[in-house]
Amino acid sequence: MLKRPKVVLSAGVTVALTASALVTGCGNASGGSNSSSGASGTSGKSSITIWDIQTGASQKVVQDMSNDFNKSHPDIQSTVQFFENDPYKQKIQIAMGAHNPPDIFTGWGGGVLKSYIDAGDVYDLTSDLKADPSWANRFLPSVMKPVTFDGKIYGVPNDNVQPVMMFYNKQVFQQYHLTPPKTWDDLLNDVKVFKAHGIAPISLGGKDQWPDLMYEEYLVDRIGGPQVFNNVLAGKKNAWSDPAFLKANTMIQQLVNAGAFEQGFSSVSSNQGEDAALLYTGKAAMELMGSWGFATILSDDKSFIDQGNLGFMTFPTVPGGKGNPNDIVGNPSNYYSISNDSKNKKAAVTFLKDAVLNDQNVKEWISIGDVPPVQGIESELKQATYGDYLSFTYDMVKDAPNFQASWDQALPPSEAQELLTDLSKLFLNQMTPQQFSDDMNQHMQS
Repeated sequence: MLKRPKVVLSAGVTVALTASALVTGCGNASGGSNSSSGASGTSGKSSITIWDIQTGASQKVVQDMSNDFNKSHPDIQSTVQFFENDPYKQKIQIAMGAHNPPDIFTGWGGGVLKSYIDAGDVYDLTSDLKADPSWANRFLPSVMKPVTFDGKIYGVPNDNVQPVMMFYNKQVFQQYHLTPPKTWDDLLNDVKVFKAHGIAPISLGGKDQWPDLMYEEYLVDRIGGPQVFNNVLAGKKNAWSDPAFLKANTMIQQLVNAGAFEQGFSSVSSNQGEDAALLYTGKAAMELMGSWGFATILSDDKSFIDQGNLGFMTFPTVPGGKGNPNDIVGNPSNYYSISNDSKNKKAAVTFLKDAVLNDQNVKEWISIGDVPPVQGIESELKQATYGDYLSFTYDMVKDAPNFQASWDQALPPSEAQELLTDLSKLFLNQMTPQQFSDDMNQHMQS
């Protein structure tokens, strides 16, 4: 799976976070629910263990949430254990297989969660949510798709939304008397003008491969709508041969051949912030990036944002496309799910209901510059530091008919890796759109 900052932690945007979006978390190697939680202790308390991967300021928000819950629920003792991102993925997989998981575990929904569900390892929250409409209606509907399978819900959001958007350098646009592109033709025109003046039209961290995916996700949706990728997820035969894939990949190569990306983009690292640096230094005009890109720039060049030089917009529309222009892609949230092996499911449900994204928890997430996927927080976001950006992000998610989770998370790991590899070849003109579709069909998992 790809490694992007949002997976390591939430992309907070306050000055206090500075470089925390790139650090790793604290490790704790203690066991899961059957060893450290599960049965009630001698005090009569139910004990639940939560595994999480947050770091920095985000980790403190989670720890405060647990502490507050313990104070208000004297009959339940919650304990959070924090792990680094990549070791966590292996640890939770082993714990699930050994039937020794924590009571509550963090994840990203999609294909990985589905594999645990299929193995009978995840508790179905549907009846609990239906029994408490105020809880069920707490979350923005667009973020629930990655944890909903066959009409059943297996997790709840636990931190912030991270849609992909187009960032742009206002100074560069003003210098060449251009306006941010609203349509694909506008984008091609801007590319032509910036290219002619020696400015990289779009910054792309192609070395890490995952930034390529965002173009594919948006173009396929704009052209064919959500059903095109849903057919892939459903294992429909030859789903990758849908005309929307062929057209999207032709358009991607159109961008490449027009010189839309910086020279040598395949050696530029997004994980190291090199693509963002091209934007805020004026060497590039635009960057397609997840909302965590704001935190990267704020950390590296706060004055660029404070002086009002960073713009943000939705991905351009594609004339004649079937997709709704309000559809978005990205990372809807991280999620908490309950293990079926937990001996205290009732206490775990209480924790999810009473602690996760409650009013106080939401305030703390906003205080570090995050946007929780919760209904009715518009005024709080507007009044926060960088409220214009936070409100823009929230409105993108709130108004989205479809919020597609990143394909490399939605797909099984092996198919996701092949996708990233093939897209890299496509961007380098080492593979044609037809070859891309043919190869992905061969690697498709039903």
